[in-house]
Amino acid sequence: MNHFGIFLRGMLMGAADIVPGVSGGTMAFITGIYDTLLTSIRSVDLDCLRLLLKFDIRGAWDHVNGSFLLALLAGIATSILSLARLISWLLENHPVPLWAFFFGLILASALVLLRQVQGWSIARTLCLVAGLGIAATIALSPTVNMHFGMAGIFLSGFLAICAMILPGISGSFILVLLGMYGTVLSALKSLDLGFILVFAMGAAIGLLTFSRLLHFLLHRFHEATMALLTGFLFGSLLVVWPWKHVLVWIEGSHGQLKPAQQVPVMPLEFTVLTGESSQLVLCLSLMVVGFALVWLIDARWGGKQENPAEQ
Repeated sequence: MNHFGIFLRGMLMGAADIVPGVSGGTMAFITGIYDTLLTSIRSVDLDCLRLLLKFDIRGAWDHVNGSFLLALLAGIATSILSLARLISWLLENHPVPLWAFFFGLILASALVLLRQVQGWSIARTLCLVAGLGIAATIALSPTVNMHFGMAGIFLSGFLAICAMILPGISGSFILVLLGMYGTVLSALKSLDLGFILVFAMGAAIGLLTFSRLLHFLLHRFHEATMALLTGFLFGSLLVVWPWKHVLVWIEGSHGQLKPAQQVPVMPLEFTVLTGESSQLVLCLSLMVVGFALVWLIDARWGGKQENPAEQ
């Protein structure tokens, strides 16, 4: 696989992670680099540290598959920095059509992951139902307030990155649940270096910690883990449903009112409750576009998982 191909996959991951729709892990999975990604992350270990202490930079670089990680991270960063302003503006000015697009993305991703689970059993079905139930419960619960200084920023980065590498759970979806999505977007848009540094530190520690647990679960209990993640993804459709009714409002950091708890409603009920147009035709069209994008990506790269043992 050439570096440009890895860079493009990184751009897909970055684009997925900045919207609460598809996880970067899902993009890595359906474009065939998921095992390589986990193996490379896990290679940042004591052996890597020993090589660095010996000033064997080349050895450490090869140990962590540095060329792969550099090209991938460059693609991710390119997408995140270029899309932050656009997504922030769309969320503020056209939230309903944007959530409709996200809904199409996440629905297609859930179906893609559902096809990856082989040999359904009662236990795996229960894992699917459990994941769906957990996500639905979280989606309908009040938003958690993580705005308590640097510790909240660090913990948000830690949790979001754990979700990012899961095939099925979006890191930005976790930020929505934590009430930090808009805050992180604003920090990226304004290049708030202090905020970004603390968030990145939390993300780095979370990535090195959680990748090892995930690698163990996917290799020891692969089908059950995938079923659980797929259920979580189906349940998270409640979060990205475009037509919502706000039950509880909270005051944001700048005095503005922000929704703290929302429930999904039908388009007609949305119009009655809010007095706003449901934009039904536009939203349905964007759902189809989002669905088709993921389906086309899966058709292009799906089913080409690399085996790390062969690398």
